Amino acid sequence: MAIRMLALSVSAFALASCATAPVPTYTSGAPFDGAIAHRVAQAYDARVIRDKFGVPHIYGKRNADVAYGLAYAHAEDDWKNIEEVIRASRGTLAEIVGDSGAKSDDFILALGNTEIVNRDYDAKVSAKSKAVAEAYAAGLNVWCAENAATGCARSMPITGRDIISGFVNRPLSFYGLEGEVDALLSGRANMQMSTKSTREAFINTPDDIELGSNGLAVAPSRAADGHTRIAANSHQPYEGRVAWYEARLKSEEGIDLVGGLFPGTPILLTAVGPNIGWAATVNKPDLYDTFKLTVDDDVYPSKYRMDGQWKPLERKQIKYNVLRNGALVEVEHTGYTSEHGPVFITDKGVYAVSFVGKGDFTHLDQYLAMNEAKTVDDWRAAQVKYNAIPSVNYIVADSKGGIAYFWNAHMPKRVAGWDRGKVLPGDISETLWKGWEPVESLPAVIRPKSGYIVNSNHSPLLVSGPEDNPKAENYPKDFALDTLVTNRGLRAQELYGADTSITRDEFIAYKMDDRYAAGSNVRKMQADFRNVDAGADADLKAALDIVAAWDGRADMENRNAALTIFTGQAAMGSQIHDTYNREKALAALKSTAALLKSSLGRIDPKWSEVSRVARGGKSWPTNGGPDTLRAVYVAGDLAKDKFRSGRAGDTYVAIADWAPDGTYKIDTIHQYGAATLDASSPHYADQAPIFAAEQWKQPPMDLNALLKEAERDYRPGKDTAK
Repeated sequence: MAIRMLALSVSAFALASCATAPVPTYTSGAPFDGAIAHRVAQAYDARVIRDKFGVPHIYGKRNADVAYGLAYAHAEDDWKNIEEVIRASRGTLAEIVGDSGAKSDDFILALGNTEIVNRDYDAKVSAKSKAVAEAYAAGLNVWCAENAATGCARSMPITGRDIISGFVNRPLSFYGLEGEVDALLSGRANMQMSTKSTREAFINTPDDIELGSNGLAVAPSRAADGHTRIAANSHQPYEGRVAWYEARLKSEEGIDLVGGLFPGTPILLTAVGPNIGWAATVNKPDLYDTFKLTVDDDVYPSKYRMDGQWKPLERKQIKYNVLRNGALVEVEHTGYTSEHGPVFITDKGVYAVSFVGKGDFTHLDQYLAMNEAKTVDDWRAAQVKYNAIPSVNYIVADSKGGIAYFWNAHMPKRVAGWDRGKVLPGDISETLWKGWEPVESLPAVIRPKSGYIVNSNHSPLLVSGPEDNPKAENYPKDFALDTLVTNRGLRAQELYGADTSITRDEFIAYKMDDRYAAGSNVRKMQADFRNVDAGADADLKAALDIVAAWDGRADMENRNAALTIFTGQAAMGSQIHDTYNREKALAALKSTAALLKSSLGRIDPKWSEVSRVARGGKSWPTNGGPDTLRAVYVAGDLAKDKFRSGRAGDTYVAIADWAPDGTYKIDTIHQYGAATLDASSPHYADQAPIFAAEQWKQPPMDLNALLKEAERDYRPGKDTAK
């Protein structure tokens, strides 16, 4: 490794980029030029109006104008996370965050997606997507030109390539590719190792945080008042690179929505509006295969065997820099690729991985079509046309009364007869993918007779009424349909599935349910504990009595929830999904009781004493727990803080309610507020107490109503220039 001292000037941080701006361009390798950023920005015109909660409402004639304005507004609130996302997609994250980003850079550079985007961007990215990606990049660049004191120039200029790279790289985290790579690297491989998992290094999210969600929809036939309703209720970390940011987008080209997006994203990923809404929940289709290669040398291979013939491995040098003690340390090693995909040399052999998403440039095209859709049929047409988004369930509803569920997957077409859950032989072409399954072959429920759809990261075979649910026998084993039924999935069926005349208040109350179903793991643990004889152990008996008295809820006043739920998490993981083992659970019960006693003076504190939403030095009690429909995942040191604060679960929630007469109501909430990083802003935590109290705000979708409460109205790059 060679050490290169970190220059003090901003220009030394400038990346070698090739921008494709509509007017003057940046010279590859040159320092960031703010004057050019301002000239490029003149090609766009966006109006940004901040409502009373600081949420940006962005208006523009073109989608590109709106994307430009969104970039500027989001950078004002969340530059650090945007920068880290851009860097992670480039494979240069470790230059600014140090060793914690090294594994991410290695992962991205080994997969080769960013390399493919940089090579094929001009030829393969559509004009429509380019226009939006480059406009978004221009918004970030001009923001930086006006805010040089932040040090943002070290990552500038940002280009359309960076934005498209984000679309092809980030979805890999949602279907679990990093975990497969980590499993291969558990021996030792030609990649950087660290104590962090690849997932945590890439998206800065610990492995025990569930990237979950609820999607809930009711058609007029199941609503007491004939309305159509949808709840888009994503579960994400409260902070970081995949935390939600709220924005309202309105383009004269057809976008008219309010919703959530991640840092570095120029379009809404979950949204509701006057005509349509959709929710996304994580699913786990089988979107990668691992192959063991037969090679000419197990340490320094140059060829691999395929169908009796030797074929050359493609070699490339993987290079990146790691910031250590004020210096950039250069890391370099050889990477390999076969026709299967990236190759990893380990102590146990040489392996290759095929994964979904490599070389696909149409993600943004599909999201744009989804954002412009007005009906369930429009939305479905976009999915069928592009089929670019690798995974994620979608629940869609429209103002006409249509509701639908799609087990979304860009599913490889595979030769039957091979156990894809195991390592496959890499020396025969029969095991290779043969194209893609048509979208129509995947599980879907469109306009169900039962009139409701629920999905909470659970099996696609239990999302509606019995007469509407997909049947397992209709799908190949290779699809690896989710079989897990979460507590949230059980409760959603018990609530929405049992009520044939759901009022608005009931629809919202069911979404906020904090109860564990009888079939949930934690309730099974509770039932099993009744068979335990504490004997002469008075402490164990006291703990067992508290668990036995628990009513299954995670409500603020509950004195039996803390011991039971924390024991369940200690024994069966953060989501309480792992296999139950009595011996392990009893050990967890004893240790949890001891912790509560030493920290709070009793083993039965109120739930509000241990589970709170904390922000800006304040905290608020709230209902909800891990894997309840009102999902709250907490972390922290009880001994130090006397409570644990929410870190994931319910975050951004949007509810749309369409009446038969064409009127509608939209309710949203964010766990913190629009100013995600600025602790001095009034919007750093202004939504936190509302969120904790299970209340809502109503974003003004009408311009005149918005202007009545607006706290700021500006045109980025024009009247913001300094």
